[in-house]
Amino acid sequence: MGRGRLRVMLGAAPGVGKTFAMLEEGHRLAAAGKDVVVAVVETHGRVGTGAQLDGLTVIPRRRVNHLGVALEEMDLDAVLARRPDVALVDELAHSNAPGSRNDKRWRDVDELLDAGIDVLSTVNIQHIESLNDVVLQITGVPQRETIPDAALRAADQIELVDLAPQALRDRLAEGVVYPPARVDAALSNYFRLGNLTALRELALLWLADEVDVALQAYRSEKGIAAPWEARERIVVALTGGPEGETLLRRGARIAARTSGGQLFAVHVSSADGLAESDPAALQAQRSLVETLGGSYHHVVAEQIPVALVDFARGVNATQLVIGVSRRTRLESILGGAGIGASVIRLAADIDVHIVSHSQAGKRRLPAIGGALSLRRRVLGLVLTIAGLPLLTLLLAAVRSPQAVPADVLSYQLFIVVIAVVGGIWPALFAAVAAGFCLDFFFVPPLYAIRISQPSHFLALVIFLVVAAIVSVVVDQAARRSRAATRSAAEAEVLATVASGVISGSDAIEALVTRLREAFGMQRVELVDDGQLVFAADEDDAPADAGVGVTELPVGEGARIILTGKPLAASDRRILAAFIAQLESALDRRRLASEAAEMRPLAAADRLRSALLAAVGHDLRRPLAAATAAVTSLRSRQIELSPSDREELLETADDSLRALSGLVTDLLDVSRLQAGVIGVTLEPVHLDDVVGDALEELRLAPGAVALELGDTRPAVADATLLLRVLVNLLANAIRFAPAGTAPIISTSEFAGRVQLRVIDAGPGIPADRREEVFLPFQRLGDTDNTAGVGLGLALSKGFVEGMGGTLETEDTPGGGLTMVVELEAAP
Repeated sequence: MGRGRLRVMLGAAPGVGKTFAMLEEGHRLAAAGKDVVVAVVETHGRVGTGAQLDGLTVIPRRRVNHLGVALEEMDLDAVLARRPDVALVDELAHSNAPGSRNDKRWRDVDELLDAGIDVLSTVNIQHIESLNDVVLQITGVPQRETIPDAALRAADQIELVDLAPQALRDRLAEGVVYPPARVDAALSNYFRLGNLTALRELALLWLADEVDVALQAYRSEKGIAAPWEARERIVVALTGGPEGETLLRRGARIAARTSGGQLFAVHVSSADGLAESDPAALQAQRSLVETLGGSYHHVVAEQIPVALVDFARGVNATQLVIGVSRRTRLESILGGAGIGASVIRLAADIDVHIVSHSQAGKRRLPAIGGALSLRRRVLGLVLTIAGLPLLTLLLAAVRSPQAVPADVLSYQLFIVVIAVVGGIWPALFAAVAAGFCLDFFFVPPLYAIRISQPSHFLALVIFLVVAAIVSVVVDQAARRSRAATRSAAEAEVLATVASGVISGSDAIEALVTRLREAFGMQRVELVDDGQLVFAADEDDAPADAGVGVTELPVGEGARIILTGKPLAASDRRILAAFIAQLESALDRRRLASEAAEMRPLAAADRLRSALLAAVGHDLRRPLAAATAAVTSLRSRQIELSPSDREELLETADDSLRALSGLVTDLLDVSRLQAGVIGVTLEPVHLDDVVGDALEELRLAPGAVALELGDTRPAVADATLLLRVLVNLLANAIRFAPAGTAPIISTSEFAGRVQLRVIDAGPGIPADRREEVFLPFQRLGDTDNTAGVGLGLALSKGFVEGMGGTLETEDTPGGGLTMVVELEAAP
């Protein structure tokens, strides 16, 4: 019996309809005569999903007792014994209860497939292992239940069950996805419009990549090398020269003209490390590629044209963009066909764009002196002048007509030695001189320069050719050795810099110190806006070294000053990398400094603004009530009954007590602004604050419904948080309909603790939401029993001063919800 087929319904988020679609397909297969069973389906209380179970055979679940809790899991053995044609298995990434045969449900599915049973399953994009960190960044919610990408990619068919983000939010608000009590928190957290849009895009991109992988596998299996233009893919070849930006922008424009076009940039360096490229230019071009939405790749190869075409075929490219050769006309004549011609010949059905640029034909010819140092060339010349006469005297002492071949070989060996030591010019000089010496001293007629036979001239030409060939080989070997040594040194320097920064050293200090050590400078200074940031000095440096000073800019407003030997042109490449890192480090330093300076000012400004906005209103009202009551009591023109007098005294007493409390609050806030006292942030248990608020308001049992979740303590000031909660709860009680108790609920999401005060009152129109936090805006509430605290404006300031937020939301079914959100304690 063959292995079963796996078909997976993929969704961007819960509620898009994966399970519903799976059950619909189950009904269709059952109607087609297939034996379909429901191995496990999670309806989550959704009526529409539950109705889809009607008419399908449901395998009872097995019960697992774990730590006294009864858990229900799919009965794998029962499904295997039943041996249906198709099994419906919901939530492929589900973790099984401890003690189960497999730890993950997808492993159970693997056993069903091995038994020849086809499986229909579901999974959300947030449960894919490789996307776990991306989903956490988007939603702030870690996913503990994941499925390996390989397990999901092994599915025979993956279908995307898609729903527009706003449509999903509408379904959520209607109570189709979650119960009404969970709708408010879900809409405010995980199911935000931005979150859903990002998750939908992630699902579409992942599925598109899966389709692309399947296409590549098919082409590889069938041996199809020619590109299939299912999607335009443009490859831009970068040489490391200044023309790279022109090529990249041309490639980006080509990709932009096509729907879904992809941009790839590739730099091919030769395996010998001798290719001419500017690391700083390549780094800038890499950043440009990422800005343009493309990807950067680096390939090392022996033959650059072959590597370019192979890379283009590897990514199924349809177009290849290269630049016009920077070689001069003379180089083109001497060197034959360039890279561009070779690429065109090899590309076959890949379109090749050769783009002209300002650097075309401007490369300088290499120096004739080669890679050998001046010292070696002088040494070769000295050896020629001193050694050739000695060799001639030695050979002349044993001269005979039969020894001429040996004389020729001796001079040839001497020329090879000179070429190895001094390079091409001393070797050519030695070859010409040796030819004349051989003719003058050893070839008849002796002591005369006379080339009477063609063979004599041929010997001289052979001398010259041997000298040139050996010199070229030696020059290339020296060039390769120098390049390898320098590359190793540069890699070691950059690795040392990286390790210094990563290990925790101050980035600027580490970079400046390594820069001085790398280039052997006596002193290196980093100056920013005229102020010395850091300086590194050489130990025991002579005071009268007579060295030069090199000054280079580092970003805007900063510069690096190097005191020591002048820098060679080849040193500028690695120096550019140092400067780029220093610029980034300075930017991070400035941002961190600005953030540190603004943090206390922002907190103080929030409290000050809230205080000034609310104090005028809150002081004026109780003072006016107390003044009116006392004035009435003192009036002799009004006859007051004992009950009236008692009521006025009570009004005055309440107003003055409230005014005293308000003044106390204002004094505390004034001390806070002056820095005499501060907000004491510490872990505060919300349960304790809720209990204190109920006690302060003297509320009877049942006056408030509590839905306190299991949350971590909040980072807050307990006194200020109590004032905020008392004010919010008093407002909720005031506006709640008779017989309906306000609700206090707590929850935790993405490292933030939320406290909700929910009422089912008349609510507030959306266009007036912001007014509740403004002074003189109590929406008709003007009686003296309404409380004379600092009001919602000051409450918002207190919450923001504690690093939190205070916002309003609609209560499902009508009413207003006040949400206090604070950072959760570690």
